[in-house]
Amino acid sequence: MASTFTFNSVEDTKFDIVALGEVMMRIDPGDVPTARARDARIWHGGGETNVAEGGAYAFGLRTGVVTALVDDGIGRNIENQLKEAGVDTSNIIWFNNQGKGEHSTDGKGTLHNGINFTWRGKGVIPSMTEYYRAHAAATALKPGDVDWDKMFSEGVRWFHTGGIFTLIGPKTADFALDALKAAGKNGVFRSYDLNYRSKVEPNKDRAREINREAIANAEFVVGNQGDFSDALGYDTRKVGKDEPMESFMEAYTDTLRKVAKDFPNLKIIGTQLRSARSADLINWGAVLYDTAEDKIFQAVVRNDVQISDRTGGGDSFCNGVASALMLGKTTEEAVDYGAAHGAIVQEFPGDTTMATLSMIEKEIKRAKTGGGVSALR
Repeated sequence: MASTFTFNSVEDTKFDIVALGEVMMRIDPGDVPTARARDARIWHGGGETNVAEGGAYAFGLRTGVVTALVDDGIGRNIENQLKEAGVDTSNIIWFNNQGKGEHSTDGKGTLHNGINFTWRGKGVIPSMTEYYRAHAAATALKPGDVDWDKMFSEGVRWFHTGGIFTLIGPKTADFALDALKAAGKNGVFRSYDLNYRSKVEPNKDRAREINREAIANAEFVVGNQGDFSDALGYDTRKVGKDEPMESFMEAYTDTLRKVAKDFPNLKIIGTQLRSARSADLINWGAVLYDTAEDKIFQAVVRNDVQISDRTGGGDSFCNGVASALMLGKTTEEAVDYGAAHGAIVQEFPGDTTMATLSMIEKEIKRAKTGGGVSALR
C-alpha cells in the first residue's frame, strides 16, 4: 500500500525538504552542571532546521536550510556542522560584521549568532538550557529577505517551519507566513511544529494567535502533549504521571480531532508523547491522526527507555514522519519511522541525529517484535 499523500516529483525538484528556522551553537558541559563546568563539547541545533538535517543524514534526502548567521567563526562552525550532515547551506543569509550593506552588524556582537548552554541533567535533576538568542541574526529576518516564489518554483517537495522561529523576532512570524503561503501556491507540502517555549514567548495569547494563523496554511502540524494547550489553547484531559502511556494516547486522540475540525486544511496531525520518569529514563510513544480517514495510527509504546540527551526527540519524530511519507510509506508506517527516529536520537548526545536508516528500521522491527538489544560483534 502506497502513501496516500502526493508531493512534487523528485525529477522536478531541487530539494526534498527545506526548513526555515534559527540555528544555534550548543555548548554541552556533559555530565557536569554548567555552573561547575570547565570544559565542554560543541554541537548545534534548531527546532526547525533539525528536521532538514535528519532528512539528509538519516534518510539520504536532499535538504536545505533557510536561516541567518553572522559571518564569524561561530557562524562558520555551525555551517560546517550542517554541511557535514549533508545539508545544503546556500540559502543561509549572512550578516557581515563591517556594518555595510542590508545584512550587516558591527564587530561588537550587537547582532550575534545564537548560543545555548544545555546540561542534559541526571536522574532526579532535570536538563537545563540557558539561551543567548535575544539578538541572534535569525531574529532580524523579515519579509523580503528571501524570494520565496523563486525558491519554491525552482522545486521543493516539503517545507517546514515552526513556533520557535515565528516568535523569536518582531518580523519572523510575517516572514514565515509569507513562506508558507508561497509554498502552498507552488504545491509544496507544508509542516509546522508548535514547539512552544516560554523562554521565547511567555505571552501565550500572542503565541496562540501566530500559531493559529500559521497552521491554517499547513498540511501537517506536530507537537508534544503540552503544545496543543500552550501553543494553540486546546485543553486536554489531565493524565496522571503514573498512568500508562496508553492513557496519554486516548486523551490526545480527542484533542487531535478538535484541532482537525477547526483547521480542515490539515491532512495529518502528529503528537509525540514523552513521559519522563527521570532525566535519563522515559516512556515514549507517538500517534498520527489522518484527518481524511478519521483514523489514529499509533506507534509501539516504548517503556523504560534509557536516554542520553532528550533534546531533539520531537524534531526527529517530525522528520521521521516527513521522510517516510516522501519515501512512499503509508501513514501507518510513517508513525513508526517517526517514533523510532525520535527515540534513537535521544540515545545520542547533542540535538541532532546520528542515526542511519538501517538503524531506524532495525529499531522499528525490534519494538514491534518485543525483542531485546544485542551487541554487534
